Amino acid sequence: MKHRAMTILYEVHDNLYVNLTNQCPCACTFCLRQTRESMEESGPLWLEHTPSVDEVLKEFDKFDMDKYREVVFCGFGEPTEALDALLVTARFVKERWNKSIRINTNGLGSLINGKNIAPLFEGLIDTVSVSLNTPDAQKYLELVRPKFGEQSYDAMLEFAKECTRYVPDVVMTTVATTLSAKEEDQCRAICERLGVRYRIRPWED
Repeated sequence: MKHRAMTILYEVHDNLYVNLTNQCPCACTFCLRQTRESMEESGPLWLEHTPSVDEVLKEFDKFDMDKYREVVFCGFGEPTEALDALLVTARFVKERWNKSIRINTNGLGSLINGKNIAPLFEGLIDTVSVSLNTPDAQKYLELVRPKFGEQSYDAMLEFAKECTRYVPDVVMTTVATTLSAKEEDQCRAICERLGVRYRIRPWED
């Protein structure tokens, strides 16, 4: 049987991204995974198998860590689906190189893991970036199609709020050109209420 190439770590600008899993509880209508195998120069991000912690840590030997500003948990899956590997890897990176660490997430990690996971990030994760996508709970369900159903939107907001207690920088994002100015103002108001930063990120096709 031919083995597929496995891209666990890949570069984006001056950051190093960690692709831990292809599992995700959502089936977003806009997800890049539906139309591509990789990102820019990354190599294939569909994993032959979910990598072990040892496999992940060994990959760092192939990279000059001095080059990178930030290590980002984000790939073709939801990073909190591999929570244990995420925490061990983050601790390894912090202790060895003291790099800034970010998680890009759909914000459903506490539902995925059946507990409030935000306290586990304390002293380890510098930034949590949560995809807000829309200020409207019903529209969120239509766009994101989460397997957890109607509880998902409020759970995502609660997760972001919880993270502010343990993580220095919590951001919620929407994508440029996908919302009206009024909707963006509504998202900004949600972020202010939760005590998080609002960011409109560029559209990627």
